[in-house]
Amino acid sequence: MSVGSDGQFAIVKKCREKSTGLEYAAKFIKKRQRQASRRGVCREEIEREVSILRQVLHPNVITLHDVFENRTDVVLILELVSGGELFDFLAQKESLSEEEATSFIKQILEGVNYLHAKKIAHFDLKPENIMLLDKNIPIPHIKLIDFGLAHEIEDGVEFKNIFGTPEFVAPEIVNYEPLGLEADMWSIGVITYILLSGASPFLGDTKQETLANITAVSYNFDEEFFSQTSELAKDFIRKLLVKETRKRLTIQEALRHPWITSKGEIRTPEQRKTEPAQLKTERLREYTLKCHSSMPPDNTYVNFERFACVVEDVARVDQGCRALAGARDTIQDDVETLVSIYNEKEAWYREESERARHDLSQLRYEFRKVESSKKLLQEDIRATGSRLGSTARKLDHLQAQFEALGQELLADLEWLQELVGGFQLESGSVDSPSPVCCQDSSECLGELLNRSCSEEV
Repeated sequence: MSVGSDGQFAIVKKCREKSTGLEYAAKFIKKRQRQASRRGVCREEIEREVSILRQVLHPNVITLHDVFENRTDVVLILELVSGGELFDFLAQKESLSEEEATSFIKQILEGVNYLHAKKIAHFDLKPENIMLLDKNIPIPHIKLIDFGLAHEIEDGVEFKNIFGTPEFVAPEIVNYEPLGLEADMWSIGVITYILLSGASPFLGDTKQETLANITAVSYNFDEEFFSQTSELAKDFIRKLLVKETRKRLTIQEALRHPWITSKGEIRTPEQRKTEPAQLKTERLREYTLKCHSSMPPDNTYVNFERFACVVEDVARVDQGCRALAGARDTIQDDVETLVSIYNEKEAWYREESERARHDLSQLRYEFRKVESSKKLLQEDIRATGSRLGSTARKLDHLQAQFEALGQELLADLEWLQELVGGFQLESGSVDSPSPVCCQDSSECLGELLNRSCSEEV
């Protein structure tokens, strides 16, 4: 069951914890899938909201119970605030006293005071973010919700941004000036003005006109709207709708303002005599209806219950259309992603193909070089083989010559031995050579012959 919507990329649904049976609000925040995408909320912003919600614990501020995450969303399990918006509740009343209005404004101030004490600025205070815990009691309990734009203000650190709802933003946001806790006080002034009159102080026909009215602080207390409003209430608004942040009421000063602290009748004796101390809510109804685009502009809250079911059905159809549009956008993003991937892959394949073609050309060149070297080597081998064959034939010829020479030497040696032997037989004198001398000569000649035969060229 959808109980509301929170921004373009978040939706809130009612859920029940199985283990305890307790009901909570589940805020589904769509994550940004790609840094360049405009769909979804970036992780840094989600983490900032979660960090701030984990720090706060106050009766007038919504409480975070748990956090879950899936592929597409971060889910915040929040305190269930089922009483609806404050302005819707007040618009259903026939009239509203300033004391009642003060009690609601004071609750808003107390919640903001808690945040500001922690240096947390909400930056998106508007009627849609001021809810009631339970509307079935005389003075319902207010809860401040939606901390998607909230920031911690650090001393000495300048922070600028352009965000929020144009009707409620402070001049420093419009002018892109350094922001602080003072921006929330301006928004409280606008909310108080609308609550007491049913008119928006700066709202123009166009966004540009609205922002121009804000920067010029162009507003007034039209008697048509503020005839039943006390001067204290007007003074409270005047001191909040101040362009210079240093002169604007702080949260502590706002809580101490006489309009907030007054316990009794705050109207003048003349007003008490002539007019009832009640503010008409007819224009607040009209303003609330105008803010809810799903409601017919001429409808009144007298017939509100009659249209409740139709409004819920229209809201479901609207949610379905938004989901369908979101799915279309998601598909479009997916198609763009696939086209981008295809283009990247095509460029990569083209580059790889060029590189492979270059490498193949280089390999072919190297192969031709190797083939050429191989042919040269084969020719060298054949030439070397031819030269080795010629050398072998020469060696064989020399070997044959040596063998012939050896035969000749052997023959000469044998002849010499025979000659020496004959000489020894013929000479028997003492002066002839001794057998030992002849033996030595024979051994020397034999050794010479063997040495000659054993050497090779």
